[in-house]
Amino acid sequence: MGFHLRKAASPERPAFHHPEFDYEHRIVTVQLPQATVASIYVPNGGKDFAAKMRFLEAMDLYAAEFQSAKGPLVMCGDFNVARTDMDVHPKERKPRAIGQLPEERQLIEQILSRGLIDVHRKLEPDNADLFTWWAPWRNMKQRNIGWRLDYVFASQALADRVTSCVVQREVGTSDHGPVVAVFDV
Repeated sequence: MGFHLRKAASPERPAFHHPEFDYEHRIVTVQLPQATVASIYVPNGGKDFAAKMRFLEAMDLYAAEFQSAKGPLVMCGDFNVARTDMDVHPKERKPRAIGQLPEERQLIEQILSRGLIDVHRKLEPDNADLFTWWAPWRNMKQRNIGWRLDYVFASQALADRVTSCVVQREVGTSDHGPVVAVFDV
């Protein structure tokens, strides 16, 4: 997880916070003049699926607070859920796999229903080769056989000002590619 801010956007060093529900330091937020930005790492759910679902439910309540009173919000990071089948390469689709379960996807859609837009899908609605995670074997990254698990969700006013959103698949050695969104604010 990381934040990159221009000094012009935040001349003073911003203060970082963890929401009350974040017991494991999986979400850090920063309040900027334009919006609150939350960098998120959702548990993958393999060892404790109930904890993953509780975390997603808490994220939904958090997003609802911003929708009703707190202003623009950007939620970004590794959500460990593929929103739709299109977000999983056909060779990787497994209807009972954690990360593709209907109850996880429903919570992601509920979070989005709080006035948030998946900015990458806004820019590339039909790209069936848009993935952000690749299993670290059999050259999956090089063959682009992956899942889209990393997102930038933004309030409508900010989503309307997105100028680009790209996956940097070739950057670093992680099994995830950084997702970089640029907003004209």
